[in-house]
Amino acid sequence: MHFTFLAEARCANPFNVLGWQANIQDDKPQGLLLRCYLPHANAVEAFDAKTKKSLGLMQAVADSEGLFQLVLAKKRKASAYYLQVSQGRHQYTLYDPYQFTAEAFYAVHFVQTHPENLYRQLGAQLVTLDFAGKKLNATRFAVYAPNASSVSLVGDMNSWDGRCHPMERTQCGHWVLVVPEIAAGVRYKFEIKDQHGHLLPHKADPLAFYAEQYPSHASLVYDHSRYQWQDSAWQQRPQTNVYQQPMSVYEVHPGSWRRTADNKPLSYAELAAQLIPYVLDMGYTHIELMPVMEHPFDGSWGYQPLGLFAPTSRFGNPDEFKAFVDACHQAGIGVILDWVPAHFPEDGHGLARFDGSHLYEYEDPRRGWHPDWNSCIYDFGKDYVRQFLVASALYWLEHFHIDGIRVDAVASMLYWDYSRNDGEWVPNVDGGNHNYEAISLFQWLNREVYSKFPHAMTIAEESTSFPQVSRPTDSGGLGFGFKWNMGWMNDSLRYISKDPAYRQYHHSDLTFSMVYAYNENFVLPLSHDEVVHGKGSLLQKMPGDEWQQAANMRAFLAFMFAHPGKKMNFMGIEFAQVAEWNHTQSLDWHLLSFEKHRGMQQLFRDLNLTYRRCAALYQLDYDTEGFGWLDHEDATHSTLSFYREDSNGERIYVVSNFTPVPRTRFHLGVAEHTEYEVILNTDSVHYWGSNFPVQQGVLQSSAHPYQGQKFSLVVDLPPLATLYLRKKQ
Repeated sequence: MHFTFLAEARCANPFNVLGWQANIQDDKPQGLLLRCYLPHANAVEAFDAKTKKSLGLMQAVADSEGLFQLVLAKKRKASAYYLQVSQGRHQYTLYDPYQFTAEAFYAVHFVQTHPENLYRQLGAQLVTLDFAGKKLNATRFAVYAPNASSVSLVGDMNSWDGRCHPMERTQCGHWVLVVPEIAAGVRYKFEIKDQHGHLLPHKADPLAFYAEQYPSHASLVYDHSRYQWQDSAWQQRPQTNVYQQPMSVYEVHPGSWRRTADNKPLSYAELAAQLIPYVLDMGYTHIELMPVMEHPFDGSWGYQPLGLFAPTSRFGNPDEFKAFVDACHQAGIGVILDWVPAHFPEDGHGLARFDGSHLYEYEDPRRGWHPDWNSCIYDFGKDYVRQFLVASALYWLEHFHIDGIRVDAVASMLYWDYSRNDGEWVPNVDGGNHNYEAISLFQWLNREVYSKFPHAMTIAEESTSFPQVSRPTDSGGLGFGFKWNMGWMNDSLRYISKDPAYRQYHHSDLTFSMVYAYNENFVLPLSHDEVVHGKGSLLQKMPGDEWQQAANMRAFLAFMFAHPGKKMNFMGIEFAQVAEWNHTQSLDWHLLSFEKHRGMQQLFRDLNLTYRRCAALYQLDYDTEGFGWLDHEDATHSTLSFYREDSNGERIYVVSNFTPVPRTRFHLGVAEHTEYEVILNTDSVHYWGSNFPVQQGVLQSSAHPYQGQKFSLVVDLPPLATLYLRKKQ
């Protein structure tokens, strides 16, 4: 037999060549032979692992440099062994991987029966082997590359030499190998040759739990069992109806929320120490992190990830990220992660043409290439890709105790013609533009998440009117828990950016959202997308002079907090960041030395506090009984008035004046004949407002029906302000 395929690193079935093999002489078995391939060795001696006795000095095979074998004609049964290897002046003990055949194949037992088996069995799994009656620590490697002609494990364990550790091809397309004495922290990749034998760039492990940054992008073996969670009280909290609970989300880019004095991003530990107290002080219920899944390019903000199972090592190791989540939970804060199953970049170490074929992406560029982001689109019709994506979502919930995932770019997955012109896309089997494969993937994803993690939530960033995004799958919906209300965001920002003199002509931009408010379980977002790429900060969108800009923003934010739907605000909005967001710099925290910005921050505290204290502002977000217009037709004066109501009938009355003109003796319809009080006024001096007087003495309703209510009261509306009123306590 010629063994050149070993020297050329193109061995697809090393278990048939290395380790114990039948010794066939003249077509008859004559005991066993032991064979190993160690291209850097000078001499090798084999030892019985149980008796520690030498089995003999292995002989170099002629014309096969690095190949050694030992013939044991009388041996009938394979047994555990180890090798003593001489390499130059050095000697070392080697536990040969090619004796652990059964242990290697275990990686693919039942792997396709449940998506979570992918991260429990594939990738680099730390295992303990029964080796001659003793325990031997090892790492089991398994990777899916069905169209490769050969795959080798390369890394610190073999000086990145693809000849040393060829992996075994399985019938289901996985390649497997168990390597003893590889512990957490060891770097590795896969050396893959395509079906024609052409060498590809070294590939990182698609299921790596930990990875290095540029330039290596190497995967690292990681031990999930080391971290001891302390959030049992959070995990075991009583199940509540999340739709009837307050949810005010603080969206954070970990790399730029706050940076060190030398402009470096905070670590996970530093974020835990600084961000969590801030979020508690501000009164948010959740932190939403822009993608922390490993990604090669800082400028993608994480939205072009390649490591869907690895928290980015930019800010620390996976244990430190777990500690961050743990600390959030101990402080009573939920954690939501942005997650990107739509597309991935083409970087050579990543998923693109992983085994020389379009394994993860659609082959046809009309389906597999994203023109907006110059990236590859996952093939949502392939079973393995579907399992891979669902497994990723479950992984973050299981191993990192995440409370929810916000799925990015859902619309780009639902439509074949998303951002494509005629002739640039391929219709579905019915001639339409819906991607049935993506639709069924979302339904499966949400069934898996909600059945296995009842406390978790899924949120869709879906920018079209695709039906039933947040409706149950058994009624034909996609099954998401929530959907971002992009329509509300676009309409309301368009309105508030208008000069007040022209707002009367755009009044419906603020009222139209209530026409469809109950079609989905909406979250009202003011996200990072609205403060980048030349759009300016939220403050910069506001018209008028400095005072009017701040007043407009305050009135708008209070209107948002009173509108049905959960809330989400991007970092920096809470203190009126002036500059457009820059991912390479810290937020402008120095602005808090100015009264205007301290006032805006105080308003946000009070909005969150009021929102969380008043069930009327959240309890019936998705019930038509929780909202009622009082006057939505006063376009001439650019005022809006409505009420929010809780399940006990308690109301918060909301009035917004979106002009710089005070409205004295403004009549407001109310349900009860009693005294009322203003509980929030965005024009308060505490928020850098004008402190225009809103009442003279007690706000007492009178027996004059108005706006469909049995009673009414009179209040003076400040300029560019929103008021919350309620029955006096």
